Amino acid sequence: MTTTEPADASPHTQPGWWADRVGYQVYLPSFADGDGDGWGDLTGLRQRLDHLAWLGVDLVWLSPINPSPMADHGYDVADYCAVHPRLGTLADVDALLAEARDRGIAVLLDLVPNHTSVEHPWFQRARASRDDPYRDYYHWGDPAPDGGPPNNWVSVFGGPAWTFEPATGQYYLHLYAPEQPDLNWDNPAVAREFDAILRFWLDRGVAGFRIDVAHALKKAPGLPDQPEVPAAQQPARLDGRAADHYAIEHVHDREQPGLRDLHRRWRAVAEPYGALLLGEVYILDPQRLATYLRDQDGLHTGFWFGLVESEWDPAHLAAQLRAAEVTGPHLAWVQSSHDRRRAPTRYGGGQMGRRRALTLAVLTLGLPALPVLYQGDELGLEDGHVPPQAYQDPLARRTGGALSRDPARTPMPWEPGERLGFTDAEQAWLPWGGRTDADTVAVQRADPGSPLWAYRRLVALRGALSGLRGGPVRWHATTPPVVAYVRGDVLVAGNLEAHAATLALPAGRWTVRLRTQGSGAVEPDDVVEGALSLPGEHAAILQREVAAGEG
Repeated sequence: MTTTEPADASPHTQPGWWADRVGYQVYLPSFADGDGDGWGDLTGLRQRLDHLAWLGVDLVWLSPINPSPMADHGYDVADYCAVHPRLGTLADVDALLAEARDRGIAVLLDLVPNHTSVEHPWFQRARASRDDPYRDYYHWGDPAPDGGPPNNWVSVFGGPAWTFEPATGQYYLHLYAPEQPDLNWDNPAVAREFDAILRFWLDRGVAGFRIDVAHALKKAPGLPDQPEVPAAQQPARLDGRAADHYAIEHVHDREQPGLRDLHRRWRAVAEPYGALLLGEVYILDPQRLATYLRDQDGLHTGFWFGLVESEWDPAHLAAQLRAAEVTGPHLAWVQSSHDRRRAPTRYGGGQMGRRRALTLAVLTLGLPALPVLYQGDELGLEDGHVPPQAYQDPLARRTGGALSRDPARTPMPWEPGERLGFTDAEQAWLPWGGRTDADTVAVQRADPGSPLWAYRRLVALRGALSGLRGGPVRWHATTPPVVAYVRGDVLVAGNLEAHAATLALPAGRWTVRLRTQGSGAVEPDDVVEGALSLPGEHAAILQREVAAGEG
């Protein structure tokens, strides 16, 4: 493996430098096309960096940039130390890092360590012979007595998690698509390979990694059958996984002993660079999630997916906000992603959905650690329209169209017009999504009452109010459906119900620094004492005035 001299020393060397940041997920194929082929790329991202700087975000996570046959749009990696030609070159990465650094923006790459592509040279060697040194880089099993798979494990995308390889007479394991064979993390050689991969990118100046499937890398010894789940206990609503995935209890293919040792190993690699390890730890039990973050000796932060998996249910959402506090101040807060329906769609759609998403954004952007916006959140985007015949998502193809992540991945709408300012090509890789002029960055930037301006004001307040940077969260005693907490001299409150509510304020005079107004926000600077009236599904940020002689 070839390494390079660092293009420039990383500026992100202070411990916990990410704690006061606001993150932004760039799903690169759909963000901005710089070369006119209909696919977003690194050049397009560089051309749109000023939007991110204007919005105020200062940490960007990129979806995978590596060479890939795109069986799962980059999450099937064929070379961990190169760039997909459709997305750019290593020189483009270096230019992006330099231009982002000039704007105070740190860049995280997506690391995909659970599986490779079937086209990765490791797997090409492994599948050719049982005696090849790379064979043990992956999980292999003999057929069952009836010739079927070695066990009853099921893929996230549906069907057996095993594919037969005729050349060697064994099955290989894949928790996702057959084109994504799982790596064997019990093999020390795999760990050494990834030590070098991390250093390759850290030496180039990346600020860290979002780690894909960080909770499922290790598998139980012997790969035993999973317990079956009775049909009556399987979920009625599916979101992101095929139905038969829920027919077994996943106790042997995730959260295994030794996983935290692997995270600690990566922490030792990242620490000299001051790099961030942000885990996709898809665990909805806060107590279990806390075991990966509380000791702060492995992953620095982990996504909390309680909101991503929620529709609009005020009591449930309030519980999701409070439940996560057991993990300590180490969470990345997110409402939408490339893998799930967009928040305004889940919350009822239209102006109502946008209003509700903004209310929750106020509540999460005031909490410790790292709030992360998904591209288009700042525009209040709903899911785009993608007809079934245009689906690109392998999950859609493998579930007969019952599930698709494509509506959350349609091109970013930059400007009015048929191609949205996304590309010069006649067509993008996905349909345009049915966006209107009002959805675009250009139109919303010209309208101070737009969602875009609301999110810009919100991000700016997180940076301007010292009370929201560091310090504990003190949950304020409220009467449901109001959720409120105090950090330093700042109070953040949201009314999750449809009817108006009154919040009793702590003693003192409070200046209203931000108040949502439909799907927009204003900065009224009103002074209130005693109580605050909140319209239904609205939020506010208040700052306590310092009395004479205080401070």
